[in-house]
Amino acid sequence: MTSSTDPRSAVDTRVAAPPAVLDVVIPVHNEETDLGPCVRRLHAHLAEHFPYPFRITVADNASVDGTLAVAEELAARLPEVEVLHLDAKGRGRALGAAWSASPAPVLAYMDVDLSTDLAALLPLVAPLISGHSDLAIGTRLARTSRVVRGARREVISRGYNLLLRGTLAVSFSDAQCGFKAIRAEVAAGLLPLVRDTGWFFDTELLVLAQRAGLRIHEVPVDWVDDPDSRVDIAATALADLRGIGRLGRALLTGALPLAELREQLGRAPLAPPPARVPVGLPRQVVRFAAVGAASTLAYLALFVGTRGLLGAQWANLVALLLTAVANTAANRRLTFGISGGRDAGRHHVQGLLAFGLGLALTSGSLAVLHSAAPAPPRLLELAVLVASNLAATALRFVLLRAAMHHRRP
Repeated sequence: MTSSTDPRSAVDTRVAAPPAVLDVVIPVHNEETDLGPCVRRLHAHLAEHFPYPFRITVADNASVDGTLAVAEELAARLPEVEVLHLDAKGRGRALGAAWSASPAPVLAYMDVDLSTDLAALLPLVAPLISGHSDLAIGTRLARTSRVVRGARREVISRGYNLLLRGTLAVSFSDAQCGFKAIRAEVAAGLLPLVRDTGWFFDTELLVLAQRAGLRIHEVPVDWVDDPDSRVDIAATALADLRGIGRLGRALLTGALPLAELREQLGRAPLAPPPARVPVGLPRQVVRFAAVGAASTLAYLALFVGTRGLLGAQWANLVALLLTAVANTAANRRLTFGISGGRDAGRHHVQGLLAFGLGLALTSGSLAVLHSAAPAPPRLLELAVLVASNLAATALRFVLLRAAMHHRRP
């Protein structure tokens, strides 16, 4: 019996790698020196700390040095590394192309210098993997962020973000930190509307996301600025100002399909709470009686506590007034099943009117008692007050029930 050495007769026992959950894009232009150490460090971190399949895409945009050769060598040595080459320059262009071509459900990018501590990568993308958020950004401007950079860059960064708040009414804190992530379906909806292909790409993407009602998650990061950065700050700032003006005009003139974006990508509003089932009359009476009993005990405690200081009539007024407000709030919620602030002011006014009637009834009872007996025993005084309060409570129930059931929410 002979064994065949024909490779076509052999059974392929290799297991296909699971699809990547995360694709980290590194846009580069003439970075042949830093690219290799950066990608190897990022790959080692993801392999050790990231619990899902991943891939790293080096997006080379028009490099004229050996960057593309370094990227292809990394891809040959590391199976999770892919290379994308573009003939035109622009970080935004590179990110748009890489994200559009990626099969991963979560897309991210970071600068090649790895200024951001990689420990923030999993907190950055976890809300996107779970579906809790739509985009995520690292922020160097949070109180808990730790940042090492020169005063000039610090002032420019803070000034730029303040400008965005004043002109485009943004709510995110750090538009240009090179550490962001986005869900693939969100990127597919937003990228066709992003016109900038350079450094303003991030800001434009985030403004569109915010206007579309998407949830943007922010992660405080530790950041150490690269002293060898070759970013032309003046040219970048001028391009950003032009981008702010262009995007602001588009928002003011309605040139952007924001309504369609919200319908396609935005999160639906929270469903209103279910309508409360009206409480029937027998249960209302029981609950009103319970609230009334508690209110009466509170009233008596207040009356006894203030009687010696204020006198009978003033103690009665104070005790009734304090317990009337609490009684209306309790009956509104517990007896008649009404929550929220709608009509609350009207209900309390009507409760105070009922209080006025109760006050007249109880004060009148006290006046009659004191006219018949100028110094009645304290127990008799309390008994008269309890009886008059019971009558006032019955009247209060009728009045409050009519008020609460008028224009119920």
